[in-house]
Amino acid sequence: MLFVFFALLSSVAAILMLFPLRKPGIPGTDRRAGAVAVLSDQLREVDREMERGLISNEEAAAARIEIKRRLLKLGRVPSGNDRKVQGGRAALWASALVVPLVAGLFYVGLGSPDIPAVAFADRQEERTEQAQITELTVRLLERLQSDPSGGPSEGWMLLGQTYMRLGQYDDAALAMEKVIGRDDASSAVLSQYAEALVAAEDGIVTPKARNAIRRAREMDPTNPAATFYEAIALDQAGDSEEAHDLLVSRLDAAKGPAPWMEVFIAQTNRIGETLGRAPLSLASFAPVAGNGARGPTEDDVAAASEMSEADRAAFIRSMVDRLAERLAEEPDDLDGWLRLANAYRVLNETQNARDAYEAAERLAGDLRPDDPRTETIRNALAELGG
Repeated sequence: MLFVFFALLSSVAAILMLFPLRKPGIPGTDRRAGAVAVLSDQLREVDREMERGLISNEEAAAARIEIKRRLLKLGRVPSGNDRKVQGGRAALWASALVVPLVAGLFYVGLGSPDIPAVAFADRQEERTEQAQITELTVRLLERLQSDPSGGPSEGWMLLGQTYMRLGQYDDAALAMEKVIGRDDASSAVLSQYAEALVAAEDGIVTPKARNAIRRAREMDPTNPAATFYEAIALDQAGDSEEAHDLLVSRLDAAKGPAPWMEVFIAQTNRIGETLGRAPLSLASFAPVAGNGARGPTEDDVAAASEMSEADRAAFIRSMVDRLAERLAEEPDDLDGWLRLANAYRVLNETQNARDAYEAAERLAGDLRPDDPRTETIRNALAELGG
C-alpha cells in the first residue's frame, strides 16, 4: 500500500513539473534571476536556523558553501534575453520521467517501509539541547572576555573542552591557549592543548603541538596523554620503532588497569603491524581487566593468611587451577605462564613451576633482547635447575 502511495505521489510531481513546459520557452535570464533569488533566500534561512540553534556551526558552514557554489555556477551561465533554454527543458523532461522510475527501482530493492522513522520529538529534543549548549558556550566566552583579570584558568579550560565536544577544534585550541602561559598551567593542561591542535590539523602533530607535548612530558613524564601524542609524532616523523617502544614502556610502567590502556594497546598494535611485531593484549599489562583468570601473587597468599589452613589451601589452589585451565586452552599467553610459574613457586611446587617457566621460555623467542621477561625466565630456570 505504501509503495502504491509513493508511486501516485511521484506521478503527480512529474505532471506538475511538465505542465509549464507546454508554454513557449522562458528567457534564460528570467530563469537565472529566479534561481538566484531562491538561493539567496536559502542563505538567509541558514543564518536564521543557526541563530535559533536548529543546526550546528559546521552544518551551517557546509550549507553556505554549497549554496554559494550554486550561485557561482549560475553566474557562469551565458545571458541573453532572446535565448531559450531548450537544453534545460529537455533535461527537465528526462528528469521528470526517469527519476521516479529509478527511485522506484531503488526502493523496491533497498526500501524498508517497516523500519520506524526517527521520532520528531527526539529530533526536536536534540536540537533544543544543541541550542542550549551553544547559548551557554557563548555566555561563558563573553564572561571570560569581560573579566578584567583575564578570566580564571578553569573557565578557559572548560570552554576549550566544550568546543572540543562540539567539534570546534580551532576554537578549543584558542581557548586553552589562554592558560598554557600561566603559572598554574599543568602537564594535563598542556596535553589537552596539544590534543586540540592535533585535532584541528586532522591528526597531524604540528611543531606547535610537539612543543606543548614536550613541555607536558617535562612536567610529568608519566602523563599518558602526552606520551601517546609523542608516540604519534614519532611515528609520523618515521621513527616508528621508537614510537612503539615508547608506548610499550609506558604500558609496562602502569601500576594497574587504567582507562587509557586500551587506546595505547590499539595504537601500539597499529604501529607494530607495520614493523612486523607480534600484537599485544591488554591482559598482558592489566590482567584484572582481561578476560582470563589471574594467578595468585605473594600478596594474594599473604591476604589468605587469616584463613584456616584448609581454607587457605583451597583458596590458593582454586586460583592456580583456574589459571592452569585457561592456559591449557590459551597456551600462547606468555604472561599467563609467568603468573602460573610464580604461583607454583609460592606453593613450593618446584617441578610445576619449572614446567611453567619452560612453557614461557618457548614463547619468549620473539621478545626483544632487552625485554625484562627474558631475564626473569632465565634466572628462574637457573634457580630451579632447569
